[in-house]
Amino acid sequence: MRRTVGVAFVALTFLAVAVAPAFSATTKPVVYEVPVTGVVDPLVARMVNRGINQARDAHAAAVLVRLDTPGGLDSSMRSIIKAIQRSRVPVICWVGPPGSRAASAGTFILIGCPVASMAPGTNVGAAHPVGITGDVLSTKVTNDAAAYIRSLAESRGRNADWGERAVRDSVSISASEAVRIHVADLLAPDRVTLLRTLDEHPVETAAGPVNLHLTGASIHVVHLTLGESILHLIDDPNIAFLLFVAGIAMIVLAAIHHGIHVYGVVGLVLLLSSLVVFSVLPVNVAGLVLLVAAFVLFVVDLKLHLHGAPVIAGIVAFVFGGLYLYNGAVPNARVSRPLVFALAAVFAGLFFLAVRAVMRSHHAPLQSNRPVAGSHGVVVRDLNPAGVVRVNSEEWTARLTGDAPAPAAAGTSVRVVGMTGLTLEVVPDAVDGEARPAEPGAEVSR
Repeated sequence: MRRTVGVAFVALTFLAVAVAPAFSATTKPVVYEVPVTGVVDPLVARMVNRGINQARDAHAAAVLVRLDTPGGLDSSMRSIIKAIQRSRVPVICWVGPPGSRAASAGTFILIGCPVASMAPGTNVGAAHPVGITGDVLSTKVTNDAAAYIRSLAESRGRNADWGERAVRDSVSISASEAVRIHVADLLAPDRVTLLRTLDEHPVETAAGPVNLHLTGASIHVVHLTLGESILHLIDDPNIAFLLFVAGIAMIVLAAIHHGIHVYGVVGLVLLLSSLVVFSVLPVNVAGLVLLVAAFVLFVVDLKLHLHGAPVIAGIVAFVFGGLYLYNGAVPNARVSRPLVFALAAVFAGLFFLAVRAVMRSHHAPLQSNRPVAGSHGVVVRDLNPAGVVRVNSEEWTARLTGDAPAPAAAGTSVRVVGMTGLTLEVVPDAVDGEARPAEPGAEVSR
């Protein structure tokens, strides 16, 4: 028995040694591709972090960050660069396919990447930060960005002088020029060519230099989650501003017109959507307070009939709230000024028309459409003895009169015999001593 077990063990050992090389030869390296397309925002930064972590856990051969972006938030850009710098998996950045660009924040990411590659027909540059609150702040932000891109370029052995010019002078260059002046490392028209060119190439990582093994590598693409994709589509500062303003306006409309619940529901959905989008944008709380205060002033004017003074204050609060809704120290985060002033003009016009309507109603003659004795109606809500009836297309509170009257069900025809305050006194229409049902076309609701 021992001899049989020993022979089997030796045979299995030799089999494992023989099969292992064949198995390893069939195992292809995997490259995780993280597409940074569109605006660089917190959602994209979260996806890049997730992709690098997944590549680490899967022991991937490399991470390919594909760039095609006009730029984005400074904070999100720095988060992506930090994730690349602390990655233990080799990271390759590629501006592609042809026609793509790495502008503004994309320039920083490309220059700060261990391997910077570009496809022919792409460009990089125009990295000047766009501020919204004047020269002093803009100068401070520009100086900070220039120092940051210079440090990134120097750490990667790239052209730091051009990087600073891209920030200060918004210069932009083609892919071939970027390689010529040592802003990028190489040209690659597609992913296959890029991976083949970089095979056995040493790349710096947080764990030290790593030689790439990319022969026959398969590509696993990391995507935004469904929720991130939706937010990424609507996380524009202007869209978030419109959602917030529309939500507040609908809720105010529901409060003014009692009983119109659809306005309140729609307004609440819009308001919550705006708050979700605000969570990924650099929102200034003072701007939100000013916008809410503007609508409070609008309602005060309508309720108290002050004819303009609160509206003027509300329009001023609305304009300043829109202009200062986002943190001015963050480039590219602002509400379009034409949009703010256009909406302010719309609200001013609407409230001007509302004030005129109120003034006309004050000077209009008083009209009364009270039912008179002998008018006929139909029971809308059972009279037992009180309920609701519809007379002359209007609903009134009503009460059955007489000694111990029998209840009148909805749909029963009644006749007005008097009125106490705003309560009608009614009796059922009788046919041969029995209550007469309403006409077939009468509307009845419970």
